[in-house]
Amino acid sequence: MIEVSDGEKRDGSLAREDGEHDRAVDQAVAERVEHGSSPVAAMSSCARNLSEGFAGAVIAPLTTNSGIYDGTGAQSAPGDIVCHHRRDIMADSTAQLARGWQPDRIREEAHRRDRWAVGRFGLSMILALAWVVFSIWLSLPWLSDLGGLTHPLAALFVLAFVAYVPGFMNAFLMASLVLRPHALRRTPEQWPALSILIAAYNEEALIGETLRSIAALDYPGALQIMVLNDGSTDGTAAAVRDAEALFAGSIGRDLLLVSEKQNRGKARVLNDGLALAAHDLVVTIDADTLLEKGCLVALVEHLHASSPETAAVAGAVLVGNQNDSWITRAQQWDYFHGIAAVKRMQGMYNGTLVAQGAFSIYRKAALVEAGGWPDTVGEDIVLTWSLLRMGYKTGHAEDAVAWTHAPDTLRGLSNQRKRWARGMIEALAIHKRLLVAPRLRTMFIWWNLLFVSIDLTFTFAFIPGLILAFLGIFWLAGPITLLVLPLAALWNVVIYRIQTRMLKRNNIDMEKSLRGFLLYAFIYPLLMQPVSVWGYLAELTGGRKQWN
Repeated sequence: MIEVSDGEKRDGSLAREDGEHDRAVDQAVAERVEHGSSPVAAMSSCARNLSEGFAGAVIAPLTTNSGIYDGTGAQSAPGDIVCHHRRDIMADSTAQLARGWQPDRIREEAHRRDRWAVGRFGLSMILALAWVVFSIWLSLPWLSDLGGLTHPLAALFVLAFVAYVPGFMNAFLMASLVLRPHALRRTPEQWPALSILIAAYNEEALIGETLRSIAALDYPGALQIMVLNDGSTDGTAAAVRDAEALFAGSIGRDLLLVSEKQNRGKARVLNDGLALAAHDLVVTIDADTLLEKGCLVALVEHLHASSPETAAVAGAVLVGNQNDSWITRAQQWDYFHGIAAVKRMQGMYNGTLVAQGAFSIYRKAALVEAGGWPDTVGEDIVLTWSLLRMGYKTGHAEDAVAWTHAPDTLRGLSNQRKRWARGMIEALAIHKRLLVAPRLRTMFIWWNLLFVSIDLTFTFAFIPGLILAFLGIFWLAGPITLLVLPLAALWNVVIYRIQTRMLKRNNIDMEKSLRGFLLYAFIYPLLMQPVSVWGYLAELTGGRKQWN
């Protein structure tokens, strides 16, 4: 295992060996940036020149043994990452990873599937809008009655976000899933090497199990595993050292421990890891994520079969500690049903909105071009939207399964979902121009924006309406309810069948709790939607931010 501590630099012999090469690269890059080139474009140009013998240099990926780690505590800007860690970026450019690494034939097939996606999108949209029209027609008497009790505009707003918009979402989602129940995978001719980044803060209890799951992977390519110890005050570093024996004698399995003296935040340590990444593809996992044996194979095969403009593919994250409490049992179904279904649908149209830090793969060149992870509460969603804004596509690998350790208390879950809600507001504020981008996936940006209105309506109208119904006042109990509920039930049946078949194909066992499903269906939303509103308000009012 290679261990890098705060402030440690490359040893003198390696520095002398690379000195002449580095000066030549720096000069060439500086000249190109000065004349208007972006840092990534400048590095690409230098890589091509150097590969042809410029300054007599040899292009090679950065290895853990020659890595530079800047432990000053300052967050690197996009240009800083490129300039300070030149070798791995040049490797990306040489491999032509900025826009894809597939042969032309695979590229053409991917584009053909994208054209089919347009037709699928249109048909799903027609069916969903037809459902909305039918719902509005059926609810006109109810709308009139509620408008008489309150105000016509208030009644229209409430019914829109209690019934019409959720009905549209469910209908579009279900139509899309039925039209394409699973995505295509393709085995690459040569398995690419991967750099795995694991941000860890006080993860002594779980980091060992995470590393054990990595050691058991059946991935054929080389793996560089980096544990980014973000100033932990417990035994996280010692647990990583204890796990070193798992990789002893393994060919192509390099374990690197990068330790900070002080806690700097998840985004900053991930950017440190990006700078040290030796390979063209980067995988992020959380310190409490356990990987299924074949998940990296599935993840890479999905990326290989995707459009060449695909910069990131999100894996499928399920709950591994579902038996810890009623909170985790409900979350099991949220991940298995709700989150999985939405990501599946978004991935069909190359617009997965969150390549989650818990388990995703990225093209490193695209990460560098985006400036790495932003220092925000929702660093993964803001980064993903940055990639979408730059014109890249994002996908989802529904059968690349990893298991997360979900919060087992209501307080822990509330803090997590509050953080997710804040991350969405951050992304909307930073990337609001995506709302008018002429792409299919623009709809999913609006989709997330509509969730704000849905959460507000359910919190301040629907939940009070339920309380009033128990008192005999049925303001929000109308015929549309009889449609929304059966549609939701049908949606649950469809996604359950799709997800269960996926698990069966991959020989993955998951214990399913009926009690957990009932909690997820009837109690869970009533708790989480007010929490989301809390997160929105915290972000808008500038509340304190923390990643752990």
